[in-house]
Amino acid sequence: MERGRMSRATSGRPSEHMPMRVQDSNRMSMAYATPKSNQPSFGKLNVPKPQSVTSERRTSFFGARTVGASMPRNSSVSGFGGTEKIKDTRPLHDKSFVQQCIRQLHEFLTEHGYPGTLSAKTLQSPSTKEFVKMFEFLYRQLDPNFEMPNSKVEEEVPAILKALRYPFIFSKSSMYSVGAPHTWPQGLGALMWLIDQVKIYWCLRKQELMFRDCCEDSDNIEEGAEYNKLLMDYNAETYSMFMQGKDSFDDVDELFFNKLKKLYNVDEALLASTAEKYRILSEEVERLEKESHTDRLMTKRMERVKLQADVKTLQSYRSNLESFNVNLENRASELSNELETTGSQLGSLKHEHNELQLRLQNQKFTPADVERINREKGELQRTITSHSKSLEDAEQHKWNEEIALAKVKETAELKVAEYHKLARKLKLVPLTAENACGHDFEIRPFDFGPGSMVQQNTQTQMLLRKLVSDVEEENSRLANMKLSLEESSEQVNSNLLDKSNDLKQQREQIRKLDERLDSDMQELAQEEQDWAAEIEAVENHRTTLEKKVNYGYDEAVQHLKAAQQQYHLVLQETNEERRTVASNIASVFTTAVNHLSITEKCIEDMHGKVQRICSKAVEEDEAALQKLRETLKIFKSKSDRL
Repeated sequence: MERGRMSRATSGRPSEHMPMRVQDSNRMSMAYATPKSNQPSFGKLNVPKPQSVTSERRTSFFGARTVGASMPRNSSVSGFGGTEKIKDTRPLHDKSFVQQCIRQLHEFLTEHGYPGTLSAKTLQSPSTKEFVKMFEFLYRQLDPNFEMPNSKVEEEVPAILKALRYPFIFSKSSMYSVGAPHTWPQGLGALMWLIDQVKIYWCLRKQELMFRDCCEDSDNIEEGAEYNKLLMDYNAETYSMFMQGKDSFDDVDELFFNKLKKLYNVDEALLASTAEKYRILSEEVERLEKESHTDRLMTKRMERVKLQADVKTLQSYRSNLESFNVNLENRASELSNELETTGSQLGSLKHEHNELQLRLQNQKFTPADVERINREKGELQRTITSHSKSLEDAEQHKWNEEIALAKVKETAELKVAEYHKLARKLKLVPLTAENACGHDFEIRPFDFGPGSMVQQNTQTQMLLRKLVSDVEEENSRLANMKLSLEESSEQVNSNLLDKSNDLKQQREQIRKLDERLDSDMQELAQEEQDWAAEIEAVENHRTTLEKKVNYGYDEAVQHLKAAQQQYHLVLQETNEERRTVASNIASVFTTAVNHLSITEKCIEDMHGKVQRICSKAVEEDEAALQKLRETLKIFKSKSDRL
């Protein structure tokens, strides 16, 4: 109830909700130009929002906002009627800012169980379908029963943003090319704004759950006459002080708070213990958030991937070493065999050298004979050298010619082989082939002379041209058929891709449900153990309480009888006071009705007199009218001076 919710707004200054003594034009102009709402939030205790560990490194788009997703849709957030749009001051066209937003969006989606597969690279330019899936996932955090329609999503998304009082322009045309470089920053800004709304909604929901137990019985108290009397006295006293020029009401606030504590039976020790529990839980949440950001499992997985890569590198290096060792062993065996053959040749050469040395020692020649033999030997040696050089040149020329001929022959054979291979693929060779039509397309370049070769090429070219024309006609017909088949195939592939994506999502959901089931089973087992221990403790406590209750039962019965007697006395006094109040109220109503009838009669008489005076004033002459005008001017001048 609205009247009961005002009790939670006592933490702010009461003068903020009263009329100002002097109007401030600058403040009024700022109220028309900002989309923020400074109205107090009734029904919530003034508890500071718990600060998250990651809030320092996150980008805040709107500063300190009070507009949440749980507020009613008719709130005056965007000016008077919600239709005024303001200019987006966020640097959405700054690349570094856009990249930071993409990282934050990716982190939020992955941390809160986004069903699709996304990466920071795909978020650089997502499709309309992916954008709609992300928007639907974020909006479901606010409304779990929301279902995105299958048609007209381009109109549905801007309508939802408008209903949520999105303060900037997001047109329907932007949805048709949401991944384009000029429209994606606007869509990204809308998603980040929606993430902020989700966080504010979660925070408000946590506060509601935290203070729900404290506010369960407050409605009955706040509807009572005592509370209304306290509130009216407080408002009257502060308002009178405010009209006298005071802006601080610390004494009145303290007195009002003390009266409220007495009325609500506030337990200071309970509040202190609750605040201590809140501090401990906040520290635990911060520690868990820090541990979640380190993500030790992901670190270990990355280390395992690195170690697997190192193992593969070592295995490849080991295989290379083994192959290198085998090559070295083969080389060593070859060198040992070559060494053995070289040793045998060296022994035979030594033996021949010894024989020639003995023959030289045994033969008898004169120095002239030796000189003549040496001269002849030199001439013969020069002749041998010149002949060997010419022979080497001739052999080298022959070798070059043979290599060139072999290359030409090899090239020709390759071309002929390639031609024959292509002809066999085209079913032109042999004569009995399907597409040969009784013609011989085989080339035999070394079986005929040059003239027959030219004639065969001419004949083959004519037949091939004819065959090419037939094949082109058939190819055009098949190309048309292929295009139709490709269109149908693309349609089938797109359907298969959609189905496969749906299947992956279903499998991922099944996997998550299995993991959640396992964790729930473990938690249930742990809870059963805890409940068993707690039941045992409760049984012990129950036996103790039974002993105490049996001991104090007689005394409680006596107190009950005394309380019943006192209740009957109080009830009789209350009934008498009620009858007195009813009679007083009836007399007040009778007096008010009589006064109202007398007032109406006086008003009717005064109305008749005014009409008669007006008719007489109209019938006055021109001089009297001029006098009245002068009197009116004098009266106006006096009023202006006043």
